[in-house]
Amino acid sequence: MSFDHSGRVAFVTGAGSGIGRAISRRLGGEGAAVACVDVDAEGATETVRLVEQAGGRALAARADVRVRAEIETALGAALSAFGRLDYLVNNAGLVTMSSLDDLTEAEWDLVLDVNLKGFFLVAQTVAPAIAATGGGAVVNLSTIESEVVVSSQGFCQVHYNASKGGVRMLTKALAVELGRKNIRVNAVAPGPIATGFIPGGDPRSPEAMEFMSQRLVIKRVGEPEDVAAAVSFLLSDEASFITGVQLPVDGGWLTR
Repeated sequence: MSFDHSGRVAFVTGAGSGIGRAISRRLGGEGAAVACVDVDAEGATETVRLVEQAGGRALAARADVRVRAEIETALGAALSAFGRLDYLVNNAGLVTMSSLDDLTEAEWDLVLDVNLKGFFLVAQTVAPAIAATGGGAVVNLSTIESEVVVSSQGFCQVHYNASKGGVRMLTKALAVELGRKNIRVNAVAPGPIATGFIPGGDPRSPEAMEFMSQRLVIKRVGEPEDVAAAVSFLLSDEASFITGVQLPVDGGWLTR
């Protein structure tokens, strides 16, 4: 199924790789112009090339989502190039693989600043531009770990869980705040997805699949395109009566 985003403009953070790249390619292929925003300028530029190769329109903008001035510069570039903004996809995120005993304050601050404060800063900066077009939609990328703890190594990443749990509630609060401006806000919560997001982890390895098969109902690892499809739906007019929800894209992980 494809959704029509013709004439719309999307601002996608973390667009330089993985899920963000898949979202940018999907939206570009469905008619949207895409501002591909990433702290990795080379990655964002490569995503633009892929979007344009498929016939879409895109621009690359480097921005650290922890820095309001850089977000504002990226927003200005998007508005200058495309003249409007309709969608925001808050996707930029990271994790460090530290147990509670080893977790440093610097790691805690880094993960919370990117994964939660960054979503707030981008939403606060970009929402007025979406409101100026008459409204639109926001999708925040959360995770199943906003609802359950996943511990395959005997410990979890408490800073990551806390940040993504915050994203879940931030999504609900933004839905209320921005609803008066005709902006819908939802979240997508991926389960295990085949990207390089987890340092040193290969979700397709036999060891990983043995662990995950205990929870997965659909017996495969998800692909970035699975998440992109859900994001496209929630941004589209087909989801015009949906706001404040978190949609799991997890192969049934949360059903067990």
